[in-house]
Amino acid sequence: MDKLDSMQLFTRVVELRSFTQAAQGLNLKRSTVTDAIKQLEARLKVRLLQRTTRHVSPTLDGEAYYQRCLRILADVEDAEMDFAGAQPKGLLRVDVHGSLARHFLLPGLPDFLAQYPEIEFYLSEGDRFVDLVREGIDCVIRAGELKDSDMVARPLGTLPEITCASPAYLARFGTPETPDDLANHRMIGFRSSSTGGLLPLVFHQNGKARDVMLPTRLSVSGAESMKEAARRGMGIIQVPHYGLTDDLAQGTLVQILADFPVGALPVALLYPRNRQLSPRVRVFIDWMVKEFARRSPPHTTALHPAV
Repeated sequence: MDKLDSMQLFTRVVELRSFTQAAQGLNLKRSTVTDAIKQLEARLKVRLLQRTTRHVSPTLDGEAYYQRCLRILADVEDAEMDFAGAQPKGLLRVDVHGSLARHFLLPGLPDFLAQYPEIEFYLSEGDRFVDLVREGIDCVIRAGELKDSDMVARPLGTLPEITCASPAYLARFGTPETPDDLANHRMIGFRSSSTGGLLPLVFHQNGKARDVMLPTRLSVSGAESMKEAARRGMGIIQVPHYGLTDDLAQGTLVQILADFPVGALPVALLYPRNRQLSPRVRVFIDWMVKEFARRSPPHTTALHPAV
């Protein structure tokens, strides 16, 4: 095993915190991975990993070597592309909420893969927190306010939200004209993936944001389930407008309190701050910025790429 192969293997062990998972991901025997790491440590004359029966973690020297390996491996891939005229290649792992994927990513993905035929794409869906380094994810696309983290955020645009309910719900509880009329209403609760708490309804009035927490008999952690529950008359919801086009046109959901805007969710693409981007990730980020701008409906604000 040459030095570059050893570096690549070592970085996967660090990221997965497991010899077994690294071996499986690289289609190697576990004993091959173990022996390679022992040989690497012997050559460098330093201990790189702390090993227990259940856990593998880098030492201080191992963490420093890991960062150097990331830069070297990315530089090698860049050099091969620049001088050999090669295209980005390899497995690209992206995590994105399913609704965002269906509206902004999947429609143009065949063209992206046709442009870069040596890229293999893995798409995972979810709202949960993703440990990009440990899970081997290259980047994630998220909607909502970003918390301080060690991630680099590339803004894509914003998604204006609206307040709505089903005709059956409004027939039962009445149509509110102002947020003050919500006293006898109920909402479908949406639980934050980061805190687990229920998110309030938000209304902007006279330049100020006002939070309104209503009773709820149903709480969910997914936007699609929340919209389906609203269609069935279970409460008021606030969701991005782009995902309700068909419902509003067909009348299965009705916008309410339009004079009291909700605001807009920022959308960003995030990747680890301490990871040098590979060519395949860089081309995907550039493509995603343009794709979001191109496919943004009238009620969505996109950050148009520079030309």
